[in-house]
Amino acid sequence: MDVRHSSDGPAVIRFRAAGLTLLLAHLLFVGWLTLRPLDVPWMTAANFQPFAGIRADLALGTAEAVRRIGEGLLLLAPLGILLPMAGGRLLVSPWASLARTVAAGALISMAIELAQTGVPGQVVDVDSLLLNTAGLALAHLLVVPLSRSRLRRGNRAGAGDLSRIGNGARPSWGEAPQGSTPTITRVGIAP
Repeated sequence: MDVRHSSDGPAVIRFRAAGLTLLLAHLLFVGWLTLRPLDVPWMTAANFQPFAGIRADLALGTAEAVRRIGEGLLLLAPLGILLPMAGGRLLVSPWASLARTVAAGALISMAIELAQTGVPGQVVDVDSLLLNTAGLALAHLLVVPLSRSRLRRGNRAGAGDLSRIGNGARPSWGEAPQGSTPTITRVGIAP
């Protein structure tokens, strides 16, 4: 069911604005964290073999492996929540939302990894791409479907559609927020 909603409600505008603001702030933080030059005495080679870096982290011991793998999972995890929040959609398929969010997050992670090729002290690692994307997907699965269902349930209790909050009486869910169709009077043919 393809239901399109207008974005004219003040609540939706505030919700999307908050999502976009937090999204941009997080992306700036991630950019600063991952793309700043590091002064290191030596560098490891780039890792293009999937799971090789994760296996190396696991060989370092439990505490160090949890720290390193946790950093990879948590770096882009907020995007799993902020990307749908910036979109502001309430009625969307959970699978379509997950696929769209994971694809966008994977592209952002890949852009970061590719940008690291020109930064001194930073090394490209395919495992970072995998961990960032997995963390983003996990955060999305844990928060977004539950949040959307709670918002929909709250809207059914009398608030209406999220895009229509604060706009007074509007048509029901499937109807477009438009007035009646204008009619044109017939004009006769001139003699």
